[in-house]
Amino acid sequence: MGIIAWILIGLLAGAIAKLLLPGKDPGGIIITMLIGIAGGLLGGWLGKVIFGVHSINGFFHLSTWIAAIVGSLILLVLYRAVTGGRSSHRHA
Repeated sequence: MGIIAWILIGLLAGAIAKLLLPGKDPGGIIITMLIGIAGGLLGGWLGKVIFGVHSINGFFHLSTWIAAIVGSLILLVLYRAVTGGRSSHRHA
C-alpha cells in the first residue's frame, strides 16, 4: 500500500476509534490521523505476533481495517491515559 492509502486508512480508523470511544480528546484531525496510522501498524504487528497472520493485506481487505481500528482504539486509550483527558482549549 502507498503512503496515501496509509494516510486515508489512518484518518478513517482514527475517526472510527474516536466514535467508538466517545469523550473529549485533546487532539484534532492531525492527532486522529497519527493515532490511526500508528494504530494500523500496531494492529498489524499484534495480529502477526498473537495470531500468526498477516493482517495488513490491502486497502479493501476487512482484516486491514479491523487491525487499524483495534490498534487505533488501543493507542487512543493510551493517549487519553498519558494526556489525562486534558482539553487543548483554555478557559479564562
